[in-house]
Formats: sequence, structure tokens, C-alpha cells
Amino acid sequence: MSAPTAPTVPTAASPLPAPPLAGAGRPGSPDLLRSVFRQHAAGVAVITAQDGGRPVGFTATSLNSVSADPPLLSFTIGTGASSWPAVRDSEYLGVHILGEHQRELAGLFARSGADRFGPATGWAAGAHGVPVLEGVLAWLVCRVVARVPAGEHRVIIAQAVEGDPAGEGRPLLYHQGRFNALRD
Repeated sequence: MSAPTAPTVPTAASPLPAPPLAGAGRPGSPDLLRSVFRQHAAGVAVITAQDGGRPVGFTATSLNSVSADPPLLSFTIGTGASSWPAVRDSEYLGVHILGEHQRELAGLFARSGADRFGPATGWAAGAHGVPVLEGVLAWLVCRVVARVPAGEHRVIIAQAVEGDPAGEGRPLLYHQGRFNALRD
């Protein structure tokens, strides 16, 4: 006859690793912020304006919806950027949501010294003379309501006054320092 066995009792699952302790991370710095935000996928937009009758623009990954009523959005721009004087002085701006088919356009508007509105860039003057890009997923013409200082940048808050969300395609993303497409 065999000895009786003890009943089986479920054991607790292995504990999860403890979260990092406060103070165990790297000190705050521009490098740390850039490294952390490389992990954050962001949509890609092009912001446009008029500067003395000529179109200007730049690629932005800092676009955010702020409020539905009134319809407000925000983005940031460095005060050393070539487009800053136009953004600083313009009452109206264009905001364009790029599709994954527009990596080259995103790169063009991100490059310093590039001919952003050359023959390869399809655009037309929209409401209030704002340059509106062709073939984008969506666009807005916005009235600037605030320019808020933030370090070497300005947070621009603008109210949508006109737009079109009817473009076709999937959004372009910025992640790990590169323009990327969504994967299924």
C-alpha cells in the first residue's frame, strides 16, 4: 500500500519584475527626451504659410488636437527654423496630414534649404492665401489664436476655419527617426 499524497495546491505565479525605482533612470536632458520620443510613433503633417507672397512650409510631428469646440489644434516650431518668421507673422496657416505614399514630400519639407514648393510639389492657394498641398489625407486652413513660448520653440494654437478630410490612403508615421507606414 502506498502512502497518501498531499493534495496539490496551486502555486502563485512568478512575480512580475519590479518597476524601476524612482531615481533609477537617466537624468533629464535633450538626449534623453529625444531617445524617449524615438519610441513614440507620431503622425506626420506639413504646416504651410505665406511669407511676403511666397509659400513656406515645414514637416511637423508635434500636431495635436486640442479642442473640438472651438475646433483647436496645436503644433510646435523652433524659433531657429527657416519657417518660423512666416509662422510668427501669419494670421492663417495650412495643416496637412500626410499619407504613407508621401514619404518623399515629408522628407522634402523636413530638409533645410530644399525647394519645398518647386515643380514637383502640387499645391494651390487656399482660403486667406494659405498654400494647400494636393494629394494629402486631410487638410485644414487655421487662424492662429496663440503663440506660447516653450524653450527654444513656440507652441502654436490655431482654430480650424476650413478643410477637407476626404483624402484616400493610410497615414504616414514618424518613428525611430524615420518615416514609416502602418503594418497590419
